[in-house]
Amino acid sequence: MKPAQLSFREKVGYGLGDTASNIVFQMVANFMLIFYTDVYGLSAAAAGTLLLAVRLFDAFTDPIMGSIADRTRSRWGSYRPYLLFLAIPYGVFACLAFITPDFSSAGKLVYAYLTYGLLMTCYTAINIPYGALGAVMANDPKERASLQSYRFAMAMAALLVIVWAIPRLVEYFGNGDDQVGYPLAMVFMSVLAITCFLLCFKLTKENVQPSQKGPKRALFTEFFTLFKNDQWVVVTLISVATLTLIGIRASVTPHYIKYYVGDESLLSNFLTLAAVGSILGAIATNFLTRFYEKKHLFQIALIVVIISHGLFYIVDTSSIVTIFILYFVANFAHMVLTPILFSMVADTVDYGTTKIGKRLTAVTFSGHLLGIKLGFAIGGALAGWILSGFDYVPNQQQTEHTLSGILFAFAGIPVVCMLICLVLIYKYKLTEPEVRRIQASLS
Repeated sequence: MKPAQLSFREKVGYGLGDTASNIVFQMVANFMLIFYTDVYGLSAAAAGTLLLAVRLFDAFTDPIMGSIADRTRSRWGSYRPYLLFLAIPYGVFACLAFITPDFSSAGKLVYAYLTYGLLMTCYTAINIPYGALGAVMANDPKERASLQSYRFAMAMAALLVIVWAIPRLVEYFGNGDDQVGYPLAMVFMSVLAITCFLLCFKLTKENVQPSQKGPKRALFTEFFTLFKNDQWVVVTLISVATLTLIGIRASVTPHYIKYYVGDESLLSNFLTLAAVGSILGAIATNFLTRFYEKKHLFQIALIVVIISHGLFYIVDTSSIVTIFILYFVANFAHMVLTPILFSMVADTVDYGTTKIGKRLTAVTFSGHLLGIKLGFAIGGALAGWILSGFDYVPNQQQTEHTLSGILFAFAGIPVVCMLICLVLIYKYKLTEPEVRRIQASLS
């Protein structure tokens, strides 16, 4: 087995994969709902249901893709080939999802389901092998945490590019017509995503060869065996709650700025500063995990996220600087959580080998990604449903009742999600010494 230390080149190369993934993920998270309601013409309730239904479809595709990836054997490895062969389809579907066809209302709804479904299916097929790749690049717990911090620093770099550039690109290409601006902006971003995936393929290696010991199981049987891995269950439940936060907050942030704060021109700067906070949080994680146990650091970050979101209920909408600072802090702390969470998934692979009797790397990550998508689906659907329930009307001045709903979705639900995570993290027991003990027993 190669030494545990990865080169800077390998870490950056791996991070480029999540730069590519997040070009689409952040477009969907930050702009899809407002695109569907204010540009495409769907009702908030229909858009929320669409976001939920398509993502729940991944309940079938995720475990299948995980098993397929674990069974893949090629001259490029088990997981890297998917970066090479799916990069271009990924970019094409991203563009198609932001086209507004000249169809009837029913036709547009069908088109939205079809294109968004294809995009998320392709996202599954490329992102599950990508996530599993991190587990076979290194096996040391600290090195895994370092690798994930690079990953998410570069993922947040994609967020920074998206939130800064998309409003400007939409305006530039559309010249006031967002139905023209959005798809052309996505062409620009898709080329960037394709390039990053191909570089990720070129700059990474699969250094840890997966064990082939253990009985062969059917695709879905392998997925269901994951539930014997109690630590994977804990991490996945935390991910569901965390991504519910991301899904709902990101979906309504444009609504929060446009209607609650009352100045749509602030959106790009608001999201850009938040992205800077996320990048700094990911970078800080690489430093902080050298001195603090991951679980303890995770708990501290959870508390910071809870407090920062709760303060949105106190701050006045005229206090723009305070609002910006709170959102910066919330995103900084949240991005401390994320690399740790993904490194925990890699640790549950080792733990699961002792519990299940077979190393299910991609299946484990596919199950975790399913939890992520479930949370993201719940968050996106809640955003649409809450807006509808509080009588949201696109492109109109909102009532106090509606504004209270926007604030509840933006800040209230995230507080609830993080409180759930704070309870769940006490059940996590894979400390760094325990992971090393497990790895020693497997060698």
